Amino acid sequence: MNQGHRSESVQIAKLQTEIKMLREQLLQSEKLASLGQLAAGVAHEINNPIGYVASNMKVLAEYSSNLIHLVKRLSQQVDDETRANLLAHFDFEYVCDDLPKLVLESEQGLSRVVGIIHDLKDFSHIEQADFVEADLHQGILSTLNLVSNELKYRADVVKDFAELPKVNCIPSQLNQVLLNLLLNAAKAIKQDGTITITTGFDDFWVWFAVSDNGEGMDSVQLGRIFEPFYTTKPKGEGTGLGLSLSRGIVEKHQGVINVSSTPGVGSCFTVKIPR
Repeated sequence: MNQGHRSESVQIAKLQTEIKMLREQLLQSEKLASLGQLAAGVAHEINNPIGYVASNMKVLAEYSSNLIHLVKRLSQQVDDETRANLLAHFDFEYVCDDLPKLVLESEQGLSRVVGIIHDLKDFSHIEQADFVEADLHQGILSTLNLVSNELKYRADVVKDFAELPKVNCIPSQLNQVLLNLLLNAAKAIKQDGTITITTGFDDFWVWFAVSDNGEGMDSVQLGRIFEPFYTTKPKGEGTGLGLSLSRGIVEKHQGVINVSSTPGVGSCFTVKIPR
């Protein structure tokens, strides 16, 4: 095989590899979109029953309070010995103390579920596939609420927010970028770390940055971090597509994503979107 044929074969092999990578990236993107649709559908279906359960809890709280007062009033109609025996038999004092607490805890739990459903729908925004004027802070808070369980055992989250103008974007896609950055930051921290989310703007850009005090990356890792299928995570813990997809989303918004990192100190990813 002469030199020309060898060079052509190398180019063909390289193109085939790139096509395979792009196909995998497209499939991953489609999976994310399908997952978003599924999440939005589930949130919608759960929303109605949770709504009437929450409404019933408010009525239950009122009814239980009324019943306790009624029993107390009726107990005055019997002699002291009979009243004491009945109240002791049904552990009435404990029920009076515990029932309002149970109702309150149930209401708080339902309120938490309602909040998660709202944030899940806000995170997905499947109905908003087009660019719209959006508040970045709303998307940040919704995304934080969804990943709070992943973060709380690893790091404290510090929010350093500026007064931002609205930006023209696809909110669900920027939420996906932030989600990926937050999960990466959490993975980079062993325990008791800090993740800081900063927002700001100037005459040209609106941005958010996610910084952590985790393991950090060296210059070789930094040079490859946005390559498809490249990952610094242990085998089986990452596809290596998260940052590549994130950069694609940011570029779709005509923005930029920058990273700085120091081994043993931490990393900072900054996403800038045009005003």
